[in-house]
Amino acid sequence: MPEKKTIQRAREDARQGKSPSTQAGEFVREEMDHIREGKHGARSTEQAIAIGLSKARRAGVDLATPKTGMASPATRKKAQQDLKRAGSKPSAKRSAAESAALKREPRRAASHGSLSTHAKQIARRKKG
Repeated sequence: MPEKKTIQRAREDARQGKSPSTQAGEFVREEMDHIREGKHGARSTEQAIAIGLSKARRAGVDLATPKTGMASPATRKKAQQDLKRAGSKPSAKRSAAESAALKREPRRAASHGSLSTHAKQIARRKKG
């Protein structure tokens, strides 16, 4: 469940007419903060971002599913599921299992170095 402050910031962005990706950025930021605080970890920076985007979709941000060439069919399916589940309460058992699994993951995914490397890789991919 995203924090109330995060949802409020995302709604404020929506009221100001900012794009859905900007609104979703609030959830990604929250996720990075959680990892840095030691609340849980992530296997990679990409996974940490994906968790944030999933939370955004479930919180009702009108974020489109990734384009065909940009993501695997499984990722696209997951994004569509998240959009459908917007507003519904998450399963307590599933949520606990997810948290337990993420606690075993490393914390380096949200480091400044990892984020910088990821940004450079994405920029290179978009350029080429």
